[in-house]
Amino acid sequence: MPATDADTRLDDDLDLIRVAAEEAGRIAMGYYGRDPQVWMKAGVSPVSEADYAVDKFLKETLRKARPDYGWLSEETVDTPERLSARRTFVVDPIDGTRAFLERQDVWCVSIAVVDAGRPLAGVLDCPARKEVFAARAGGGATLDGARLTVRQRPEEPRIAGPKALLDQMPADMQQRVNRHRYVPSLAYRIAMIADGRLDGTFVKANSHDWDLAAADLILAEAGGAVCDTAGRSLHYAGPDPRRGVLAAGSGALLERMVAVVAAAAT
Repeated sequence: MPATDADTRLDDDLDLIRVAAEEAGRIAMGYYGRDPQVWMKAGVSPVSEADYAVDKFLKETLRKARPDYGWLSEETVDTPERLSARRTFVVDPIDGTRAFLERQDVWCVSIAVVDAGRPLAGVLDCPARKEVFAARAGGGATLDGARLTVRQRPEEPRIAGPKALLDQMPADMQQRVNRHRYVPSLAYRIAMIADGRLDGTFVKANSHDWDLAAADLILAEAGGAVCDTAGRSLHYAGPDPRRGVLAAGSGALLERMVAVVAAAAT
């Protein structure tokens, strides 16, 4: 089928955020391993001068290119004006800030374009690992240009997530599941399902849209999904970016994982 104007605009959006994420990754790498200044948000969550520098670059670059798009970022004070925009950039300048500060390499720049609640283009640029995940709605997901697909019907699924949720899996699941070690970036952990290194992950309550939107699209285009306790897909860029307990995966395994998070939420 010939490309439509909508397809072309979406391709342009993906190109825009891919290039911006690459440069943002270079900015972050300028601070990586160099002990940047750190502050604590609400006394519990670290934010560094690298997070702020990346956020400033992305906001200036992306809003200049698309002034009619809304802006939702972990490191920008949220305002209600974005709710009137049809499309919104949903951004985490550095997803996995603790890992970044501890000189681990599992962190990424996460950018999504959300339209009517669903991500249509998404990029995770992971400069310390030299990896780039990307996806466009209806166009598939890639890692460094190679097409991604979830693993099909794994006999011994690899599942990550909080121990409290893993411990609530039924006995037969406990016997078959290989528990994966902690992955500090939630976005990267979800992308690992898309590329087959994981088969599922539980997500504890109080994640946010900026942790999830780009990775959600990458997983969806690879054949999986991120679901709430009712098994529904998430809608992003609404008034409240906070999320409850979630499950990510594919097929029958995801259905069973949703049952676990549903029970945990009651």
